[in-house]
Amino acid sequence: MRLLAHVLDGLRCSVCHTENALWMDLAAGLVECRECGQSALIVTDGGRTA
Repeated sequence: MRLLAHVLDGLRCSVCHTENALWMDLAAGLVECRECGQSALIVTDGGRTA
């Protein structure tokens, strides 16, 4: 079984300032704070290079 969510150690939430509460969900393309619930969408360029 593959792990889909990874804790982002050493990073702090910009909203609630809690350290080590951010999780990155690769399948959903989200980073979420488990403390306050704030989330951010991960946007990529689709692998294109300039």
